Amino acid sequence: MLIAVVSDIHANLTALERVLQEIDRLRPDALWCLGDVVGYGPQPQACADIMRARADVCLAGNHDLAVTGRLDLNKFNPVARQAILWHRSRLTPETMSWLGSLPARTEAAGVTLAHGSPRRPEWEYVDDETTAAANYSAFDTAICLIGHAHKPQGWRLSGAGGRGSARLVTAAAGLPLALDLRHKWLLNPGSVGQPRDYDPQAAFALLDTETWQWRWQRVAYDVATVERAIREAGLPQVLGQRLHLGW
Repeated sequence: MLIAVVSDIHANLTALERVLQEIDRLRPDALWCLGDVVGYGPQPQACADIMRARADVCLAGNHDLAVTGRLDLNKFNPVARQAILWHRSRLTPETMSWLGSLPARTEAAGVTLAHGSPRRPEWEYVDDETTAAANYSAFDTAICLIGHAHKPQGWRLSGAGGRGSARLVTAAAGLPLALDLRHKWLLNPGSVGQPRDYDPQAAFALLDTETWQWRWQRVAYDVATVERAIREAGLPQVLGQRLHLGW
């Protein structure tokens, strides 16, 4: 099965539509979303409508949880809080109910999915070897897909006796990464709507569960249009400016 994996859309409709255009061209068998459909961006309702209709599996990210009141707003910085409150006033009751029903962690097709990390799916960032290794015993499948860090990167985990070690693994967009299932893997597709690896292109990934290969993908989109929409919505301007930097 070929699975398209997206994460951290963050109400960026322009980026999402461009990513889905590329996904449709690649014709995967399923679409999985690792959370944070909303938060930060100017089009939360439209992005939620699309993912509710299209995603075969969808997780709740920390921003989704905060919008629905399942996570304390005090955990967020002032800019993020402002956007969350703005989103609350613009999402329909049906969408709020849908977001509120989503899990932050699940399993599908023999793969673990978690928004942040398998041990702390609502919040933990996996962005270094120590944190990755600490999650070695937190999932039982060979592969765990994660979001939240907004970076297309992976961690190959090895371990014995419940203790793990981690090695950072990356690959150029479009090139296959062979997943040796004698190890465990934490894989992040990167962010659709707010990349944080100094590349402004939207990110997603493909997982082939027959060959056990993973491919990171990047597509350019019209960042200026999103920045203008953020400004016109009255959201903090930094949320648009950072999109040009990929951070």
